[in-house]
Amino acid sequence: MLKALVWDGSALELLDQTRLPLEKEYVTCRSYRDVGDAIRTMKVRGAPAIGISAAYGMVLASREFHAGERAVYIERLREAARDLTAARPTAVNLAWAVGKMLDVALGCPDWCRIPEVMEAAARETEEEDVEANRQIGRNGASLLGDPVTVLTHCNAGALATAGYGTALGIVRAAVEQGKRVHVFADETRPYLQGARLTAFELVEDGIPVTLITDNVAGYVMSLGKVDCVIVGADRIAANGDVANKIGTYSVAVLAKENGIPFYVAAPVSTLDLACATGRDIPIEERDPREVVEILGHRVAPQHVAVFNPAFDVTPARYVTAIITERGVARPPYRESLKEMAEVEHSK
Repeated sequence: MLKALVWDGSALELLDQTRLPLEKEYVTCRSYRDVGDAIRTMKVRGAPAIGISAAYGMVLASREFHAGERAVYIERLREAARDLTAARPTAVNLAWAVGKMLDVALGCPDWCRIPEVMEAAARETEEEDVEANRQIGRNGASLLGDPVTVLTHCNAGALATAGYGTALGIVRAAVEQGKRVHVFADETRPYLQGARLTAFELVEDGIPVTLITDNVAGYVMSLGKVDCVIVGADRIAANGDVANKIGTYSVAVLAKENGIPFYVAAPVSTLDLACATGRDIPIEERDPREVVEILGHRVAPQHVAVFNPAFDVTPARYVTAIITERGVARPPYRESLKEMAEVEHSK
């Protein structure tokens, strides 16, 4: 199983996901600016993975600025935090991880030890993500039959996390339990995370997968070929509205029309109870070239207008359940998600 990120003690190595599946190449980040650039350009992507990457980015910043007076040092760390958080605004894990690192720095009584303490916290965050994913997998696998056919959108696997995956973690856990699982993977335009990454992961693991274009999803559902949909999330509002890769909303509506369960798999760190509803979630818009070009080749006329949101919001009414490491949340989400967040904060 390929790792999306590797911390070697002095630099962060990120698997360049813009080159997959044709090339497996790691890029080296030696500064927080390198990490921010890798997040912006989607060399690393997936809410948990970019959060952990940003945590290590803060470690790099803590070493770069470790001189002068404490007040100046802390302010420089705050600047680095703002830069990293702005790299991709929709995924709440990014802001969560950066905020956690700042809290660690502010809570350290000996400011000379801040880089050391922050590194330990970043490593702990990475380890906790893998264990959370495995628990999400176990919790979600219990909801699946045998045999089962899962449709997924975008990539919420090992490449989007510190390892194992959220949506694909459920698939992996079910396979480990001996269940017969087949996956339909949406290609996920315009960035093709399903075609390039999800299909790649599943083929590498020997899990049966069929790649389909995004506009085939409704048809395979209507043919009775899909038992459930499982997707990841970049941010979940207090009422259960879910921000995920663009196209997720359409899949959820189609699942509802065809009487198919629609599951969201995400760690508790993806919950943002400060967002009352999905209307409060900022939606990132990306470079128009992602739409008018495919793998560097232009496929649309010059000067055409482009609308390229990276995410959409699926209203809670379409979500059957939200699967976290703390358990499976069901409607009414304002109550069940609040309970899960409280359990997490009481740890």
